[in-house]
Amino acid sequence: MKFFADTSDLDAIKDLADCGMLDGVTTNPSIIAKSGKEFIPLIKEICQICDGPVSAEVASTDFEIMMKEGEKLAKIADNIAVKVPLTEAGLKVCKSLSDNGTMVNVTLCFSPMQALLAAKAGASFISPFVGRLDDIGQDGMDLIADILTIYDNYPQYDTEVLVASIRHPEHILQSARLGADVVTCPPEVIKKLYKHPLTDKGLADFVEDWKKTGQSIL
Repeated sequence: MKFFADTSDLDAIKDLADCGMLDGVTTNPSIIAKSGKEFIPLIKEICQICDGPVSAEVASTDFEIMMKEGEKLAKIADNIAVKVPLTEAGLKVCKSLSDNGTMVNVTLCFSPMQALLAAKAGASFISPFVGRLDDIGQDGMDLIADILTIYDNYPQYDTEVLVASIRHPEHILQSARLGADVVTCPPEVIKKLYKHPLTDKGLADFVEDWKKTGQSIL
């Protein structure tokens, strides 16, 4: 499974890269707005740190403007994945850009049939939002299972399932069990995967026992 960081925090991105836990980065207008930085220069910096796909989202809903935005974003770096909403206009942009060799991430997916449409439009990634479905009383992971089943039925599509709106490590565990291609989540959620109370206790015991020996490895 690939880990994408859902952030524009350069320090957090570098930290994950140093640990070998960074396969890509996803951003959206809300994440960029919170950063307080200029969009294009920030995306360029992220692309310099991350060798994997970096999702940069269009800001328009109109096809013609969205198309121009997508073409501009695609020129930032070779590893840009232009992010478009799952609308009719967004899928038209997806088809056009993907036909020209640009990676496209289709976002805001909430149904299996939306995911099928994205695959037919040539999307490199489909981003189903599991957390937002959980918020309204549905099981977001059921959507992931349905999408994976449909994609497995039609091997001519190579769209990767990028599980988004991840809120906690359990979402990552369930995604891995189902065989999702990618998860994207805030860096703090990825870091929670390191943690286990028995690891902490075992390490504390080892450190204390080593002190008693009075020895040093260095």
